[in-house]
Amino acid sequence: MTDRTELSQHDVVETLRKAKWVMLTTALADGTLLSHPMSPQEVTDDTDVWFFLSLDGDQADALRAGPPVNIAVSEAGSWLSVAGRAEFVEDRAKVDELWNDEAGAWFEGGKEDPSLGLVRVTGDSAQFWGLPGGKVSALAQIVKAKVTGDRVPGGTSTTEL
Repeated sequence: MTDRTELSQHDVVETLRKAKWVMLTTALADGTLLSHPMSPQEVTDDTDVWFFLSLDGDQADALRAGPPVNIAVSEAGSWLSVAGRAEFVEDRAKVDELWNDEAGAWFEGGKEDPSLGLVRVTGDSAQFWGLPGGKVSALAQIVKAKVTGDRVPGGTSTTEL
């Protein structure tokens, strides 16, 4: 097994598209990090990730303080971290395009809710840590390494987006 896994922009896009939930981390004005679970509404081939967000919360305040963000995705045996920049976007056509029943559960006023915000995160770089073979194989490798005392195989890779 290799100690290094090659990571491409396509890999990053596919991993983000499969993620129902991610952790979006922002920094408050005093530097305190703030993370929230978020549901990506769209991931483009250029690694832009679109989210709906309440304009009334701490996370919106943190985004107003500065655009650097991090998106983290985790599943058994693999982790993806995407560093990027967030921006609020006012685009009614994009809201209409992305709107769905799940988003409606978070915004009482639907697409017209005054607290509804649209955020686009543009990825700058990504880092992946992972084990080969998918979830089941990764869990088996972790258990085997724990039992045998061997090091868990796998690798890491970073790419610019």
